[in-house]
Amino acid sequence: MTALTLSTAAASGLRADAIVVGVAKGAKGPVLAPGAEAVDKGYDGALAGILETLGASGGEGEVTKLPAPSGFKAPVVVAVGLGAVPDKDEAYGAEALRRAAGVAARALAGAKKAVLALPITDAADVGALAEGAMLGAYAFDAYKETGRAGSAAKNGKAPLVEVALLGGKPRDAAHKAALARATAVTEELNRARDLINTPPNDLTPEAFAAVATAAGKEHGIKVQVLDEKALEKGGYGGILGVGAGSAAAPRLVKLSYTSPKAAKHLAFVGKGITYDSGGISLKPAGHNETMKCDMSGAAAVFAAVVAAARLGLEVNVTGWLALAENMPSGSATRPGDVLRMYSGKTVEVLNTDAEGRLVLADALWKASEEKPDAIIDVATLTGAMVLALGSRTFGVMANDDAFRASIVEAAEEVGEESWPMPLPEHLRKGMDSPTADIANMGERMGGGLVAGLFLKEFVGEGITWAHLDIAGPAFNESGPFGYTPKGGTGSAVRTLVRLAELTSAGDLG
Repeated sequence: MTALTLSTAAASGLRADAIVVGVAKGAKGPVLAPGAEAVDKGYDGALAGILETLGASGGEGEVTKLPAPSGFKAPVVVAVGLGAVPDKDEAYGAEALRRAAGVAARALAGAKKAVLALPITDAADVGALAEGAMLGAYAFDAYKETGRAGSAAKNGKAPLVEVALLGGKPRDAAHKAALARATAVTEELNRARDLINTPPNDLTPEAFAAVATAAGKEHGIKVQVLDEKALEKGGYGGILGVGAGSAAAPRLVKLSYTSPKAAKHLAFVGKGITYDSGGISLKPAGHNETMKCDMSGAAAVFAAVVAAARLGLEVNVTGWLALAENMPSGSATRPGDVLRMYSGKTVEVLNTDAEGRLVLADALWKASEEKPDAIIDVATLTGAMVLALGSRTFGVMANDDAFRASIVEAAEEVGEESWPMPLPEHLRKGMDSPTADIANMGERMGGGLVAGLFLKEFVGEGITWAHLDIAGPAFNESGPFGYTPKGGTGSAVRTLVRLAELTSAGDLG
């Protein structure tokens, strides 16, 4: 993990591989952002002009490297684009700072230390820069032959080792708290990324449960694991039905973080399909290669519960990880089979590739038995949501409009893109079954909303509930951008943590 420190030292005297400054896109050319003053002075006030000569515009994600001024102990200055200059009397937004810090951290892979001389006006800026740097420096190389020199990352370069935030005050309580929060959240988010990126031959349901158990011991979280025998005894037909075709048996994992000062209880439920072949309804060629990511919802829930514990939030948070591997075999669930769910309701399985809703249904009903104040499930649930919202935005559905709005607002606050989606009642009829209480498929058009309506059937009466379909942003198949790497992203972790924080403070519901 990249180490983060705060520093008020003079920029010229700091020993580092590079000093990072911000540059924005002004009406008449690049404009230096606050924090770059000392570096600009080293160039006799000509840094903006030099950057323009080198082709820099200040556009978001842009990186320009140049030799540091004479007298500086760092040999290189790195200018990162922040996007448009803020309106008069406004500061740079938190997300712009996160992305700039992330871009800088990625650009400096292989370096030992970087100094970020980016805008800091308050503790919130410290937190944003710290998050961006930690997330941008992430690399997953556990399966690469790295040799004796150590860890290799992108292009054979190890992640940035240390980041100093220039302008962050090491003795300021608010700045230290912001740094500590950012460290806890990003370390757990990066752990979620590791889980998502781990090959499915190693991350089976049993292996995932073992990771959760170890984390529980480390952070004082009570962990309960239901194995296949316990699931059979308890009547968890959805989870068992999905896992029936695999040699790797399913699991339902409960993580309980409790605070003696808690007045509210949140339940997070995560889809944890450690590999999704589609089952008997086999996925077509070209759609299997990234299906190790189908447990991203469970990874997000796991990370959020651990982060809540590390932050000592005054709210009880229970995480439910519905873990199974969806494989075709002689024992696999067939299209046309009927499963009796944990709730007692029967489901006709029309498509075994609509499996996430089946494992979630059991976990949602189990979570409902504890009567939490709210349940939020997270899942890479439907390709329809990707078609609707693209690859960077998750959909939010809920049985309460105000709660849905609060989630969208929390997501925006932490820099995650989301969009409120409806649950049209007329789509429910498409899931009517002549054989069972409900079918696991309905109308093809609006398939993401149909899936949400299916899940709604398994939420206990009177419980506030929301569904986050993260199928688009959970796994980045294109190139890295901002602080987002290629591969697992950890989507929804920060939103869940923020919701827990708001609940802890009494500001949510």
